[in-house]
Amino acid sequence: MTDWALWGTVVNTAAVLLGASVGLAIKTVGSRAVQKRKETRDLSQYDEAPPSRVSRLPDAVQKALGLCALIIGVLGAVKVQNVLVMILSVTLGVVVGELLDLDGLLNRFGAFVEGKMKGKGGRVAEGFVTATLLFCVGAMTITGAMESGMLHDHTTFYAKSMLDLVSAVVFASTLGIGVLFSAVGVFVIQSLLTLAAVLMAGAIPMAVTGEMIAIGSLLVILIGTNLMDITKIKVMNYLPAMFLPLALCPLYDLFFVL
Repeated sequence: MTDWALWGTVVNTAAVLLGASVGLAIKTVGSRAVQKRKETRDLSQYDEAPPSRVSRLPDAVQKALGLCALIIGVLGAVKVQNVLVMILSVTLGVVVGELLDLDGLLNRFGAFVEGKMKGKGGRVAEGFVTATLLFCVGAMTITGAMESGMLHDHTTFYAKSMLDLVSAVVFASTLGIGVLFSAVGVFVIQSLLTLAAVLMAGAIPMAVTGEMIAIGSLLVILIGTNLMDITKIKVMNYLPAMFLPLALCPLYDLFFVL
């Protein structure tokens, strides 16, 4: 089953469905509990309830998963075969990303879509758009699709599934059922990216593919440090670095190998 290119996407979709379902259950139980307490006593003094140990769990779990992402990224990055290509790719890639302001474009796109969807479905639309953007746009999605499509290695998608599961619980408990529908977006978008990677696998030499995935692993490290609140790096601005080995590897072979 793990040799199936779309297996990682299926696992990720199931994780979003499970997390959203748990979040909706928490939202329902919490609403009923608050309503019941209001019926039995005056809760005016609890307008802002003090944080409980349970409410701190999502943040603690996020940091734990960030640590796991960090380890996965390191294990992938050490497989790099050409350090010079990696250095040039990351350096030139972040320059391109910063000049294009990919992170800013993504944020503006998300704000635009959410603004258009509000009033056309209310919180359902907001939850769907917010969660779909969160789950589907990012370095981990691209790296996972490449690994699943080219190598049938679903490790990155497994790690992403755990992150998305926790995020889905948090988002569904606040934004509602729209987060559940975002699983459709996750499946469609990641399936298309993975199938594109399958088609690319035959056209790109394995040496170049390895460099691209190793650089993608570096981006996973950045995601891990962000999740652990160690850094606040705009990872999307590093995304062009993943594709520069397509040009830099042939150039390296031309000038340094021949």
